[in-house]
Amino acid sequence: MDSPQPPLHVVLYQPDIPQNTGNIGRTCVAVGAKLWLVRPLGYRLDDRYLKRAGMDYWQHLDWEAVDSWAELESRLPAERMWLLTRYATKLAWEVSFQPGDVLVFGSESRGLPDSLRERLAHRCLKLPMRPEVRSLNLASTANTIVYEAIRQFGGLP
Repeated sequence: MDSPQPPLHVVLYQPDIPQNTGNIGRTCVAVGAKLWLVRPLGYRLDDRYLKRAGMDYWQHLDWEAVDSWAELESRLPAERMWLLTRYATKLAWEVSFQPGDVLVFGSESRGLPDSLRERLAHRCLKLPMRPEVRSLNLASTANTIVYEAIRQFGGLP
């Protein structure tokens, strides 16, 4: 019997900070989302900070690490991807999220690569921020977008 499809896929592209990944993993467990990690990572997957931030939820997390963006794209549909970047012109609440959507977040230090943002410019979203703020914490941003998507399609099953 097939396992149920997750309501969302959360992708961290080359994340640097294990505590953020742990916190995002906890959010994924809370809503039933699948977490994808695109290598290289800025930490080891057995990192004690990763485990500490995910607390005792990590064993409940549906997650997978892939070696490249190409591998991720071969597994998840590009037409369902939403890329979160401060360079976007469209706000996250100007789109209609659907179950099965893929939410892509860049690394804490570099964000998403220009080539990816340019190729998928029509799929780029941002949160509103005053100009004094360069960026928000990755885990805070992911939490906000995940729960906006869940809200839009009617909550958890």
